[in-house]
Formats: sequence, C-alpha cells, structure tokens
Amino acid sequence: MSKARDIIVKPIITEKTMALQSVNNCVTFEVAKGANKTEIRQAIEEIFNVKVERVNVVNTPKKTKRMGRYVGTVGGKKKAIVKLAEGHTINLFD
Repeated sequence: MSKARDIIVKPIITEKTMALQSVNNCVTFEVAKGANKTEIRQAIEEIFNVKVERVNVVNTPKKTKRMGRYVGTVGGKKKAIVKLAEGHTINLFD
C-alpha cells in the first residue's frame, strides 16, 4: 500500500464502537483488504497526528445472499480496532 488515505477507507460509527471509544480509547476503521497492522498504524499516526498503542484487525468474510432465484455476494470488510495512547483522541465528528 502506498498512501495513508488509500489504507484507511472510512471510520465505522455504531453504538458499539462509540462505547469502545469512550471506555477504552479505541477507534474503529474500515481499511483496505491488503493492509497489515504496521501499515494501518503508520497511516493512522500520519493522518490524525496521534500515538497508536495497539492495532487489532478483524477480517469479515463475504456472505451469500439471495433475491428470488438470483444468488449474489455481499462484500466482506477488513476492520481495524485502533487503541490510542493515553492522552490522545480522534474526534470523528469534525
């Protein structure tokens, strides 16, 4: 992966991720399929100017869905749960 903005696709904002952010200082992002933990860490630190303590990655598989006789797939995602160092925050609502 070349650029930081290509690695980080978008933030994931749900009730569960907001609870993680308030309790554990963790932020969740959807990331590119080919990105590894080191690239994710460097991209977050470059884009948001924060110190990353830990990165956990969840790779969700594709699911097959049907609509009548037609069968298709709903794309899988790769999510990164990023724990920020003490005193660092990311405000996603700017």
